[in-house]
Amino acid sequence: MRLLLVEDEPGMAAALGRGLSAEGYVVDRVADGPAGLEAARFGAYDVVVLDIMLPGMSGYSVVRTLREEQNWVPVLLLSAKDGEYDVADGLDYGADDYLTKPFSFVVLLARLRSLVRRDTGPRPTVLEAGGLSLDPATHRVQVDGADVELSPREFRLLEQLLRAAPAVISKDELLDQVWASGDDANVVEVYVGYLRRKLGRERIETVRGVGYRIAD
Repeated sequence: MRLLLVEDEPGMAAALGRGLSAEGYVVDRVADGPAGLEAARFGAYDVVVLDIMLPGMSGYSVVRTLREEQNWVPVLLLSAKDGEYDVADGLDYGADDYLTKPFSFVVLLARLRSLVRRDTGPRPTVLEAGGLSLDPATHRVQVDGADVELSPREFRLLEQLLRAAPAVISKDELLDQVWASGDDANVVEVYVGYLRRKLGRERIETVRGVGYRIAD
């Protein structure tokens, strides 16, 4: 498993590099934003661990540029910023997960396992089903051609439902793909309710005992 670590603090980078290597990852380390972007573009990595505060180019800019270039390598952001808007910004720019410093190495490993389990194949430019459209690059969502504003978490939930369409996706899969942090499965029901209020109740079907799917 190849991992790119973009971290400019030498002590942190060395400790993470040793720990991840001991867990079986092949780790490449770079220490600034431009080098991280270049490596992520051409390194064929399974996952990228990316600090936000970097010399030359922020982690936000790195992940946003990758997504604009249709590069969908899984990205886990690391940051000392723990405000809800900081997390939202990271997800809005296209990161797959966000971990606040200081963090548990055990939790980091769990987050990485979750990311690499996800489908990392080529992603369509625009996802469409059941009168819904979602553009992962621009974060634009439309219902029958009309724009709809979603929170970052609602956006990620709808994205996974659209990627699975027309198949059913289980609560456990959605919890793993969207939250990846040990939340109770009931949170999925709550956010499906939020989406139904914004998109229309008929747009998301419940398949009892199985999960959810986008209505045909």
